[in-house]
Amino acid sequence: MASLRKKERSDYYFACFTGPDGRRVQRSTKQVKRKQAQAVANEWEKASRLAGEKRLGEAQARRVVADIYEAISNEPLRSAVARDFLLQWAETRKVDTALRTYQAYTQVIRDFVKSLGERAGLDISQLIKADVAKYRDEVLKRTSVANANKSLKYLRVALGAAYKDGVAQENPASKLDTLRRREADRAERRPFTVKELKNVLAYASGEWKGIILFGVYTGQRLKDIARLTWQNIDIESEELRFVTAKTGRRMSLPLASPLLAYVQTMPAGDEPSAPLFPDAHAIASKEGSDGRLSQQFYGVLVAAGMAKERTKEETGKGHSQRRTVSEISFHSLRHTATSLLKNAGVPAAVAMDIIGHESEAINRHYTHIEAATKRAALRKLPKLL
Repeated sequence: MASLRKKERSDYYFACFTGPDGRRVQRSTKQVKRKQAQAVANEWEKASRLAGEKRLGEAQARRVVADIYEAISNEPLRSAVARDFLLQWAETRKVDTALRTYQAYTQVIRDFVKSLGERAGLDISQLIKADVAKYRDEVLKRTSVANANKSLKYLRVALGAAYKDGVAQENPASKLDTLRRREADRAERRPFTVKELKNVLAYASGEWKGIILFGVYTGQRLKDIARLTWQNIDIESEELRFVTAKTGRRMSLPLASPLLAYVQTMPAGDEPSAPLFPDAHAIASKEGSDGRLSQQFYGVLVAAGMAKERTKEETGKGHSQRRTVSEISFHSLRHTATSLLKNAGVPAAVAMDIIGHESEAINRHYTHIEAATKRAALRKLPKLL
């Protein structure tokens, strides 16, 4: 049985036991109470004996550490199998996040568990930086830098939860830096030219002509436009009022004259909650279906001769494989509105307030952009119809 001794100038008990090589060892238990110090010493001696017999594997070593912790604190050492903790954690995100975010977390966690292989059965505290790097590089190989960085971001949150819950001593994902974009991923979204916009509008059918006009003259996101109802429109004050889905920002935008003229031609019923664009509204109201609207807009671009028709294999890739990055999309209308405003001499702070960006100038000076200022800025936009 291991013995204890005290040394001068130290409050701690020292354990005396036989090491794996047969020599006597003295090691501080970091304990000031004799009973707890003896428990630590006994476990060290047991571990030393197993090591000498070459029977101290990783699992047994963790058991020794757990026994020491329990002997000192009178409670078991918390632990969790990596696979179980991560999958359960992803499932809890269904309660406090949007469906698409929950689905993204779940997919990343499942892919990471698959990447871990047999290591997924280890205690989560055993995961290391190399495990995360291996998964990140797998995502990079089959998709893009953006997706690899996004996956790393999700893992930082998940493994950070393990650290906060006390079942891991560190967050290995936090040790990895985000990747720099490669040349192959640098196909930036660009704004439409006025000539291109007129061409697209000429080929837009059904609700899409109105949706595109809202994109150009408000600079808002596709989902926000698709979910507009007549109660968001104040014809008398010529304003559009709504709350953005992504940031929750309350927007109040003057309707540009060309857009107002188009709205006045649209069939409006007696029900204020009726959608401006019923078909698009029905799609946008379904969680996780945003891609359908984007695909429909891509079809308009194809009809206008501004994009190549995608094969079934390309449309079915999703985010699991690398896709060809298109220079123009509906989001390009957001860039278009910004560019048109700036080219017309509108101050950056005003343009960014109209689009809904958190302008550095606005944040620094707490500037409030008056409706009259925004209305004057929107008058400078070109007529497209």
